[in-house]
Amino acid sequence: MSTVALELAGLAISGLIALVGWPFGWLPDTGFIGLVTGVFAIGPGVELYRGAGPPRRLAVVAALLALATARLLVAAAVNWAFPALVDPGVGVLVGYLVALPTGVAVLAWFLTRANVG
Repeated sequence: MSTVALELAGLAISGLIALVGWPFGWLPDTGFIGLVTGVFAIGPGVELYRGAGPPRRLAVVAALLALATARLLVAAAVNWAFPALVDPGVGVLVGYLVALPTGVAVLAWFLTRANVG
């Protein structure tokens, strides 16, 4: 579980650095940041999944639904709040940066509840 916390902290820091840079004109490649954050989040997700007991399907479905919902909601909020952004993929990327830790947290919560019960 410490690996999950460490990787999520690194993901949050890289996301904050990218978000702070955008208002000052630093526009990183959104596809590259999305790929890097995806790689960061896959590790803890796989670690949690492998360490859990057999009833894992519900946890994966809940994590994917949480990931999709958070990504869409945050992307819509960012596009609404900052309509003049140069890159239209920024809203999707910010949604992705918020959704990945959310999905991993939901996965961890469901897997720990399944192991307790």
